[in-house]
Amino acid sequence: MSEAAQQRVPVDRTLFDRSLETLHFLLSPQAHAAGSAPVEAIETHMSWIVLDARQVLKLKKPVCYPPLLDYRTVADRERDARAELRLNRRLAPEVYQGLLAVQQEPDGRLSLQPEAALPAGGETVDWLVQMQRLPAECMLDRMIATGHLQPAQVELLASTLARFYQHALPAPVDADAHLARFHAEQARHRQVLGDANFALVEAAPLLDRAERLLGQLDEALRQRVRQRHVVDGHGDLRAEHVCLVEPPVVIDCLAFNDALRQVDPFEELSALGLECERLGAAWVGPLLIGRCSERLDDLPPPALLQFYRLDRALLRARLAVAHLLDARPSRHDHWLALGRRYLALASSPPQPG
Repeated sequence: MSEAAQQRVPVDRTLFDRSLETLHFLLSPQAHAAGSAPVEAIETHMSWIVLDARQVLKLKKPVCYPPLLDYRTVADRERDARAELRLNRRLAPEVYQGLLAVQQEPDGRLSLQPEAALPAGGETVDWLVQMQRLPAECMLDRMIATGHLQPAQVELLASTLARFYQHALPAPVDADAHLARFHAEQARHRQVLGDANFALVEAAPLLDRAERLLGQLDEALRQRVRQRHVVDGHGDLRAEHVCLVEPPVVIDCLAFNDALRQVDPFEELSALGLECERLGAAWVGPLLIGRCSERLDDLPPPALLQFYRLDRALLRARLAVAHLLDARPSRHDHWLALGRRYLALASSPPQPG
């Protein structure tokens, strides 16, 4: 999201003041059930997320990052909250509990009302996505870090993902547009990772290799679209979004832009495998791809799988170092080291399952 932040449109300060008023309310005991006082708040580019012992409340910020998203009106934020609820219920139906209306009462106080209780006595001034809080110790990234991840859990995850992809709608994109997306992304990889200010000399041969592969895979990429293998997927399949309860659930799909969810399942699986390898579990990706291939009765050519892995590694490296393009970048060494770590992964073959 840091790259999009470069294109942020300035927003009227009064909109932020109103959202901050709502945030302060959400951080108060009045917004939570007895015994569930807020314990944590997280800020992202797009949202404020308030967690208590039982639930998660997500409030969209009134921001505008053209052409990706525009949340400046209550109607904009409601529309996005509804899309987030609908799309995430595909992989986490019990986690995404519903929408809450933030109402301003006649006396000026704020209250929360379930959508089913509307119309109520106040004016709806914002909308929240209400989620069940998941056990932190069951998140895939945490299980890798603690050494508790077992192959049987990855097998269950593969079953969940394969079932999701079997029922996912084919993406409404033509073959030329799909191919053009990869060429545009490759150009952006080269623009950012080739920036002399970052001195990422190891990026040049990887960018050249990705370009060569892309040129060789023109027809293979077109065929994936023609054969209806490009679907409306998750869009942001990462270890921190996977919870290995039974059955496993996957949260935080990329809801704000439909085009960014139009993926080949094996592109997403390659991305998740890459993330698990970075975290220390290189065996997860090959197991996921193998099991999903069996269940979907589908497997792209080896060269295409290589390209997906390389392209996703370049993307993650690019997004990491793009934080240094912010007006006042922080954690300079962290982002540069992370970018280099992804480039190192891109230069190595995937580990066998």
